[in-house]
This record gives sequence, structure tokens and C-alpha cells, in this order.
Amino acid sequence: MAKYLLVSFKTCPWVQRAAIVLREKNVAFEFRHIDPDNRPDWFLAISPHKKVPVLRIDDTVSLFESNAIAEYLEETIAPRLHPEDPVQRAVNRAWTDYVPTFAGSVTATGYAADESAYKAAAEKIPAAFGQLERALEKQSAAGPLFNGAKYSLVDAGYAPFLQRYFFLDRVKPLGVIDKFPRLKAWAQALMKRPSTHSFPEAEFEALYRANLKRRKVWVSQFIPDVAVAAE
Repeated sequence: MAKYLLVSFKTCPWVQRAAIVLREKNVAFEFRHIDPDNRPDWFLAISPHKKVPVLRIDDTVSLFESNAIAEYLEETIAPRLHPEDPVQRAVNRAWTDYVPTFAGSVTATGYAADESAYKAAAEKIPAAFGQLERALEKQSAAGPLFNGAKYSLVDAGYAPFLQRYFFLDRVKPLGVIDKFPRLKAWAQALMKRPSTHSFPEAEFEALYRANLKRRKVWVSQFIPDVAVAAE
């Protein structure tokens, strides 16, 4: 059995995506969290983009970019998460390609430097949610997940960003997801799934809030002061 090391910043959603796939495939792996403000030389040597995640395999091969990691794990380790049907598999891959656009729209309020930027970012959320709502109307008639009852790489890709929407909504209410019932049901199903969580949920939300405070983004003013550490 191969040895897997997943290099991470604690609150990075792209790392979370890779970790979810590993957990869904029941793969034992080691998490190694590094400081984003003090990235060690050994990490810079194995990460061409100087970003996480990096999946280190048997101390010899380093894979980077979360989508590439997910596809590698899909090709090499059962159970299969992509659909068997080639058309549905292509549909799923297309929706995983939309993850970065969705992520940028849904979590941008967490990066806004001022109120104007926050409002502009919040205005983009409904369009992104609408895209997924329409996709779910076609895909998920048989169950709560993207493909119905069977978990997929699409679920793994979106779960971290839907989780962050809930986190941001609890910092300063956005009130968008209630307008998209299928998306909300999907998001809630993903939040209930153990594989979504690298930490106990309350602990992880506290880490996320601390990270917002550390970055001094506009929305952080609505978070009570806590001890803040780089994550």
C-alpha cells in the first residue's frame, strides 16, 4: 500500500477537497500543516506553484493542484467516484471545472477589503448558486447528492466552498441559499457527511474566523476578538 502525505494550510479549501477524496476512498494518509506565511524550503522544493495541496506519494512523487490529485486518486484507488456512463462522467468533469468560478463567486465576500467590495462580491453569489440549482434539477432526482444517491468527485469539489458560504453567512447574514432549495438540500447533505470535515466542525469554523481576523478583511469586524494565529 502506498504511503500518502497531504501538505496543507489548515483552512485551505483546495486541500480539503483532496482530503475528502482520500477519506471517501478509505485511504490512510498523513496531514502535514504548514504556515502559509512561512513556507518551509522542503515544501517550496516540491510545489512548483508554491501552493497547497501537495500530495506526496511514497516520499518520491509529489502531485499538485487539487483537481489533478482527485483524478489521480480516482484512477488508482477504488471505489470509483466518477459515474460509469461516459456521458455522465463528462458532465461531472465539466462541473468540476466550474469549481474555481463557483468558489471565486461564493467566497469572495471573505476577501473584500471594504463594504463596497463586500456588497459587489455578495451580488455575484445568486448567479453562481443559480447555475448549480439548474444542474441539480437535472442530476439529483434520485437523492441528495449531485448524481443522486452516489457520492462523486463533484460533491467533493463543492463541499469546501458551500461550507465556507455557511461560515460567512454566520459571520454576517447573506441570506442567499434559502432561495435555492435544491442547492441548500445538497449543501446540507454534504455538511452531514463525515468525509467533509478535517476537524470537528466548530473547531474548524473557529479556525476560519480566526483566519478572517488575521487577514483583516472587512467582514472580520463582525467577528468577536479571539486569539488569532496564522493558519
